[in-house]
Amino acid sequence: MRRHCWYQGSGLLLASCIAASLALAGCSRSSAPDAASTAGSSVRLLTHDSFAVSESLISEFRQRTGYDLQVVTAGDAGSMVAGAVLASGQPTADVMFGIDNTLMARAVDAGVFEPYASTEAGSLDPALVPPGGMLTPIDYGDVCVNIDDAWFASRGLQPPATLEDLADPRYRGLLVVQDPATSSPGLAFLLSTIARSPDDWQQYWARLLANDVKVAGSWSDAYLGDFTAGGGNGERPLVVSYATSPPAQIVYASDPKPDRPTTSVMTDGSYRQVEYAGVLRGAANPQGARAVIDWLASKPVQADVPLSMFVFPARTGTPLPEVFTRFAAVVPDPAQLPASDVAENLDDWLRAWGAVMGR
Repeated sequence: MRRHCWYQGSGLLLASCIAASLALAGCSRSSAPDAASTAGSSVRLLTHDSFAVSESLISEFRQRTGYDLQVVTAGDAGSMVAGAVLASGQPTADVMFGIDNTLMARAVDAGVFEPYASTEAGSLDPALVPPGGMLTPIDYGDVCVNIDDAWFASRGLQPPATLEDLADPRYRGLLVVQDPATSSPGLAFLLSTIARSPDDWQQYWARLLANDVKVAGSWSDAYLGDFTAGGGNGERPLVVSYATSPPAQIVYASDPKPDRPTTSVMTDGSYRQVEYAGVLRGAANPQGARAVIDWLASKPVQADVPLSMFVFPARTGTPLPEVFTRFAAVVPDPAQLPASDVAENLDDWLRAWGAVMGR
């Protein structure tokens, strides 16, 4: 989602942190390797720019396994996956984290991964586990429209509550979204509109265009540049972001911190992103790759996920920080499309979206 200092967050300290957050049938198993036998060896983790884990946990991984973790970032999730597909079978890293359910099928079909069932698999939410045994869920987040409540209150205007409302002339010129061809949350928002109206989603986007929607190139451009509550001088009080962006507003605010965020979330039209980790086929260190996946799914790392990447952990029973339980929006029924449908239709959907939007 992630990662929501992302993928994925926001003042400007919040910006750099949410932006780092927001936003990260098996066949083989392995136990943790003997640290003495792996001392001095390294394992390379390919991930997106928003990957964030506490340094103490990386040190603990090194001490426990003997592997030196080398984190290699490759831009956003889309760029990372595109590069991995081109290098399928001859990867420059051992393990990937941050591929999500919108891009998963394309990479799996291209033979990017080899099967692995994590030793932590039994502790992960089964609803997040994809078929095929190639990938392990690590976190999830819901992409949705964020609202600057203070802006609306100051003008006595009721904020929108549904996707349909966004096309209402009352909200003309107030919404900024991201280009789905270049932005992960932008793609998720497009998919949410397709899931809602599979036969006439293009007409819906034509209505948004007529209502003066703005399209930004990235989450950072939209949230930090155009959003009125993003820490800059933005002029749009509605932005596509994450259900966990309001908690980040509290965490990264300067002291004295506010009692509650000034933003909220429109849960209608939300789209769930799940981020996975997988062993790259042809990896130089597949045993180390498996150790990384088990570590990412372990209790300590999963407990670190909310405040490092501002997404929800995939491990069931993981305690959430109070700022999450109080201010992260709970989305009762987020949209999702089958990964195979996305892989089959994505190019056509993006072309159709571009035609509607004149891009």
